[in-house]
Amino acid sequence: MRHKSILLTLAFALALPVFGQRQDDMRQAVEFLASQQLGGRYPGTAGDTLASEYIVGKLRGLKLKPVVKGKKKKGYFHDFTYGKTEQRPTHNILAVLRGNDKQLRNEYIVVGSHYDHLGMGGQGSGSRRPDTLGVHPGADDNASGDAVVLELARHFKKTGSPRSIIFAFFGAEEQGLVGSKFFLDWMKKADSKRINLPADKKGIVAMVNLDMVGRMRGGSMSVSGTGTSSGFKAMVEEVAHQTGVNVACIPDGYGPSDQASFVAQEIPVLFLTTGGHMEYHTPADVPSTLNYDGMQQTLEFSQELIARLASLPATPDYINVPGTNTMKHAKFKVTLGLMPDVMGASSTPGLRADIVVAGKPAHNAGIRSGDIIQEIDGKPVKDINEYMERLAELKAGTTIPVKVLRDEETIIFQVHLTPPVR
Repeated sequence: MRHKSILLTLAFALALPVFGQRQDDMRQAVEFLASQQLGGRYPGTAGDTLASEYIVGKLRGLKLKPVVKGKKKKGYFHDFTYGKTEQRPTHNILAVLRGNDKQLRNEYIVVGSHYDHLGMGGQGSGSRRPDTLGVHPGADDNASGDAVVLELARHFKKTGSPRSIIFAFFGAEEQGLVGSKFFLDWMKKADSKRINLPADKKGIVAMVNLDMVGRMRGGSMSVSGTGTSSGFKAMVEEVAHQTGVNVACIPDGYGPSDQASFVAQEIPVLFLTTGGHMEYHTPADVPSTLNYDGMQQTLEFSQELIARLASLPATPDYINVPGTNTMKHAKFKVTLGLMPDVMGASSTPGLRADIVVAGKPAHNAGIRSGDIIQEIDGKPVKDINEYMERLAELKAGTTIPVKVLRDEETIIFQVHLTPPVR
């Protein structure tokens, strides 16, 4: 027994430098991508170029395969333009690890994150401080996801994978998932310059997306899409138990991030996030606010999850979860001005308001952070899906009752609804 204890202690001690180095690498990636010099990584800017060149340098260093032939330096860049009035050039960054199993290597998993952000903010940018011009560094959104995906690429390059893996860093996500949609459109068409990728999108059997994974609290994260394929929920729960992460499973693949593009193409997805915070989409989303121990937990969870997904004996099936298609197209005409608890951390029936933003309708009515919303306009709210369904039914300019539970007291507030800031 004593010898076993000594061996375990030795193994743990030997593992510490590895874990420490990987955490340092993630911290360095975040600090570069979210530096003031990159100016918020707005698509088509110099900061966008510097960010993408940094990521490509890491992928080339790992000797992962490029996706475009005939471009020695640019084979990892999938170029596209976006914009309604002015076409701006940017790109996705893609690299491929070919699978090592003869039967499974022609099936591909996309492991992705988006690397763009809001630049200097301003009106119409998506900033939560639209009247403040300043660098929006985007440390959590989404330098955190990029840093974890780079470490996942390093890990699987070393260990190998039965199925092939596409490591994808999508551009122009903040402009409406432009990069991921463009990638899937590209995969529908024949292109002689495309290499090391499946013949068409049917070869992509699953997508794992990491967006805002830098602010883990209480060892918890949310995983959406657990109902989009048979066995996904059980697999996620088993990995959570193995790695000690507290996971809230959300069946549908809806969410304002790149996995929604894949769900729209009937590809099963898993979307990992550690949730919102007050610094989201503001100049205060800086590297020093991240939980790097939590990012290490996310990395370990993701490694095990992807390893299991890559070695499934059967191709993951796709399940159209009720509500997925309608929810991703929902047009909200109002906002309450709060960030709900997407991880379902509260055991009390209803949906907890993690953050209630000052000056917005919910705050003006008297609702506060930590209140649990149980009804909106007389209709029940038990989870994030019902919350979003209620919002989709409401109109700006009206006043509606919102029933909340605060501590042990039930309170009904009258909330005057306003349209969301575009």
